[in-house]
Amino acid sequence: MNIINTHSHVYSKEFDTCRDQIIQRAVDIGTTKILLPDIDSSHRKALFETARSYPTICIPMLGIHPTSVDASYKTEIELFTQATTEYQFCAIGEIGIDLYWDSTYKQQQIEVFEYQLHMAQKLQKPVAIHVRNSWTEVLEVLGKFHGISGVFHCFSGTKEQAHTVIDKGFALGIGGVVTYKKSGLDEIIKHIDLEHIVVETDDPWLAPVPHRGKQNEPSYIIHVINTIANIKQLDAEYVAHVTSQNAIELFSLNT
Repeated sequence: MNIINTHSHVYSKEFDTCRDQIIQRAVDIGTTKILLPDIDSSHRKALFETARSYPTICIPMLGIHPTSVDASYKTEIELFTQATTEYQFCAIGEIGIDLYWDSTYKQQQIEVFEYQLHMAQKLQKPVAIHVRNSWTEVLEVLGKFHGISGVFHCFSGTKEQAHTVIDKGFALGIGGVVTYKKSGLDEIIKHIDLEHIVVETDDPWLAPVPHRGKQNEPSYIIHVINTIANIKQLDAEYVAHVTSQNAIELFSLNT
């Protein structure tokens, strides 16, 4: 099985004492690439150290997560802009708007999102988009830009939103939530062509069944693949192959 995991925070401190074993377990189930989304400047050192330690497997992104946007957001923008000239990276992410916890910095989140989309356009990079309680705002901002592709990470929208995303040239990032009985993703995935899907874990969060509630890890992506295969009545190996090819094309990955 050939698996590309398009969203993992395996550089997080939760894995500091066991990263080698965690990544080896992912390799053992067929993982060939793990994409590492950025959060902000405070996480960047660990992210790129992990990418350097596992250069054939871990591929970094660059970005400012919406929940990292606060009163010092202009400094984060400066550090992000500088980082784009210093590092090799496959995408700009994860970026977006998150109004679930707090909307205090909503306008600043929109500004940071727009700036990073502008940079993605300028640098011709795909994006990994984070949406939480913000579909209207995210789609409104995206409407100002053309020629941008990428993935809506941890997709949990409606069937209509799924088609809107696909029509805009984006893939759906499907992770552990698809294994949850009441997620509703099964009904959406039934009607979405596999060519529009990539798979992810978003570890250390959102562990799939049967590990729900525990710390997630990249090897658990096998449960995501098996669930998609069951929903679409396809062979799991085929699901892994097609979603990996989608990721290769979307992120211009070398294999």
